[in-house]
Amino acid sequence: MIGRRKVNSIARFALSAPGILLAITVHEVAHGWTAYAFGDPTAKRAGRLTFNPLAHLDILGTIMLFLVHFGWARPVPVDPYNLRNPKRDMIWISLAGPGANILTAFFLTRLMRLLAGIWLPDPLLYLLYFGMHINLILAFFNLLPVHPLDGEKVLVGLLPPWSAYRFAQLERYGPLILIAVLLFDQMVFPVVRGTVGLLSSNLGRWMISF
Repeated sequence: MIGRRKVNSIARFALSAPGILLAITVHEVAHGWTAYAFGDPTAKRAGRLTFNPLAHLDILGTIMLFLVHFGWARPVPVDPYNLRNPKRDMIWISLAGPGANILTAFFLTRLMRLLAGIWLPDPLLYLLYFGMHINLILAFFNLLPVHPLDGEKVLVGLLPPWSAYRFAQLERYGPLILIAVLLFDQMVFPVVRGTVGLLSSNLGRWMISF
């Protein structure tokens, strides 16, 4: 339904901003609060346990989110030496960000369903839909096992020590891999967007019966 509605580029930019800021903020706050729950106060001391998006924005990452719907925020600082079980706890801290984005997408989809029975202005419909969509994209993208994304930290935590060490040696190539993904977006992004579109569609159907 959204695809059939005409939204000019300026309006689209303005309506996409709340969803992008929400996705970035809940992602980083989830990392920080989970680290704090496991004993690391670093993010709290840095003022990162806040829902003020200005505390989390990375200029380049935010611009990329607006342009191609792939981007990043300033990473929440985590000190593994403060964690009770660093290897295990880092897995949960890393999963917290994508998990928060998925839960936010569920909430926005549920809100769309609740409002479906009443007249819903196109701008509000687009705002809710894009917020759901960008949260799923941010979750999916961050689960890729490439440094410095969350998926890489999860995989390192799950691998046996020697394998984790060997895999961690590839960290220096992570930024190059991400640049390659951006450069060859015509080959990679359609696959990612198609997967997210499928997730969005299934999420909507699931919510109908919820």
